[in-house]
Amino acid sequence: MTTTKEELYAVLLELQRTYQAKLAQIEKNKALDISGTGYTNHQADDATMVYDQTVSVSTSRAAKTRLRQIEEALARFEEGTYGTCERCGKEIDIARLEAIPYTAFCLRCAEARDYRAGR
Repeated sequence: MTTTKEELYAVLLELQRTYQAKLAQIEKNKALDISGTGYTNHQADDATMVYDQTVSVSTSRAAKTRLRQIEEALARFEEGTYGTCERCGKEIDIARLEAIPYTAFCLRCAEARDYRAGR
């Protein structure tokens, strides 16, 4: 079954709602834990708290990045450029869009970009 761009638009809207909810939950959890690291006499407790804060910051950063990518894809859809590679201008394969609906690059350009970045 081939997916249409309109179906992918609905997927993007659902992803947007999901990531907005994730970010709201992360912010809520941050607000509940305002104690900071404390640096008490309990080194293990301090280490656990610092680790938890690091994971929270990393998760928040990743969710914000993904939400930005989703919103950019929605904007491309509205502009009529969704599904067109931003680098080479060729049509992005529908299978790639099904796998990564927020992608802005065809597989060839994404691989070239990752190769140059050393990934």
